[in-house]
Amino acid sequence: MSIAHINGIDIFYLTDGDPHNPAIIFSNSLGTDHSMWDGQLEVLRRDFYLIRYDTRGHGLTHSPKGPYTIAQLANDVLGLLDYLSINKAFFCGISMGGLIGQWLAVNAPERIEALVIANTTPKIGNEQAWNERAALARKEGLNTIAESAPSRWFTPEFYGSSPKAVNELLVNLKNTNAEGYASCCEALAIEDLREDIAKIGIPTLIIGGEKDPVTTIADAQYMQAQIKSSQMIAIPASHISNIEAEVEFNQAIKQFFGNQIKQELET
Repeated sequence: MSIAHINGIDIFYLTDGDPHNPAIIFSNSLGTDHSMWDGQLEVLRRDFYLIRYDTRGHGLTHSPKGPYTIAQLANDVLGLLDYLSINKAFFCGISMGGLIGQWLAVNAPERIEALVIANTTPKIGNEQAWNERAALARKEGLNTIAESAPSRWFTPEFYGSSPKAVNELLVNLKNTNAEGYASCCEALAIEDLREDIAKIGIPTLIIGGEKDPVTTIADAQYMQAQIKSSQMIAIPASHISNIEAEVEFNQAIKQFFGNQIKQELET
């Protein structure tokens, strides 16, 4: 088991591929873990060094008492890159992971080659709702929250055709540390990067889910308008688009990261 002691906690991570290849680090959404990226491995491991980790409060990573901040979660990423002796990496994050990516692109652009942010926005939800969810998680655990997750995460069509994939995520959510989950909710409650994302100058791909009720296509279009170095695509999925539209998601990120490497070699 790969554990890195970073910023006072133990962070679980996995690597795949040749460490001499360009690195991609993947950042999971709220209530999931590194395994949500399993569907990206096969198409990318030949050309990239892939790093998956469990965000603070999730999976096998330590869940200290919060609240947390997005800056804190982003600094865990920087600490993991330092631990692995990686000066600069490609970044791919979804939902909360996408917000972490935005923070890194604003505050530590020298560490990020290029950015993929999926199903996210610089201000996710509202403070009161997140604080209420944090209180619910601490009081009752995550079973009640898990019951409503499928309608937020996937279209009914996908849930009907792929119940095994959905149920595996729900099991992971139910097993997530309630304190860690609540502390991440509190990080989402206060983070607002709307006035900052225009500062992002690194190449950025924004992926929106055409049927995402949480972070909408309008949110993706807003980010594209703010980030001059960005492009946007919409794929046929709800909120967890890398799983629901795996083929389209993989094609998009492989082409985007591949193009960045090609352009770098040509300059």
